Amino acid sequence: MNDAAAPRGHFEQWRARIEAALARALPAADHEPQPLHQAMRHAVLNGGKRIRPLLVYATGHALGADAAILDDVAVAVELIHCYSLVHDDLPAMDNDALRRGQPTVHIAYGEANAILAGDALQSLAFARLAEAPLPAETRINLLRELTQAAGAPGMCGGQALDMQATGENISLAQLERLHAMKTGALLRAAVRMGALAAAANREQAQALDQYAQALGLAFQIKDDLLDIEGDSATLGKTAGKDAAQDKATFPALIGIQASRQRLAALSATMHSALNTLATLNNADTHTLALLARNVVERES
Repeated sequence: MNDAAAPRGHFEQWRARIEAALARALPAADHEPQPLHQAMRHAVLNGGKRIRPLLVYATGHALGADAAILDDVAVAVELIHCYSLVHDDLPAMDNDALRRGQPTVHIAYGEANAILAGDALQSLAFARLAEAPLPAETRINLLRELTQAAGAPGMCGGQALDMQATGENISLAQLERLHAMKTGALLRAAVRMGALAAAANREQAQALDQYAQALGLAFQIKDDLLDIEGDSATLGKTAGKDAAQDKATFPALIGIQASRQRLAALSATMHSALNTLATLNNADTHTLALLARNVVERES
């Protein structure tokens, strides 16, 4: 296997691991209450790029950790992500009917089941971490990291700021803070949790965190650009929604060209952070580098 093919081979293996682990973790569709369990499975097993669990595996791989100790961590991060999408799509939030090319959970199963499915996915995520095959102190640290990323300091707070900013004029610093919380917090947590599970030292953790912070912002800028430049069929969700709802976005605030320049600068930051990590312990950072490239160059 050549250098370019090796990381992609890892991705295929990790995607198979996470799909199998998610299917095992979720309640069976034919178990009562069936509508709730079916809604949970629809939310999680209906496609998705799995960037967050891949970040967990890639981080652990760079530090020499066995994938088996990362499975529950990867599952927990993806369950939190899926729960957030279910709730974001609700009429009270973004009111979207399309997710991953399929009807959103509240469209397919009703609003009440969508709310309950999101709640149940969140609690299941923390249960998986509590039962992970890792030392007790590591599990506590992982739980702390995920609660911070999912709660008011992270996604929930970021979503609240996003709703407040709709139709308002905000500064670039405010926009970056909003998205560091709403989108970046969980992406950053995926890397930090992979590092915790793999027992990273302080220097390794710092380099990985620099990479993760840049990745989170890059992901959002690319999302904003795709909402303008993409189409619903390719994106798997409603295109043009941000402009229609007068959302605060990077292209709206600084323009498309400046957004692309910021994306290039963040790509350079990620590259530099991975170079630092590679020099610390000859870490294999190829999969992390490919994930960064995929985030910047993706079309959906």
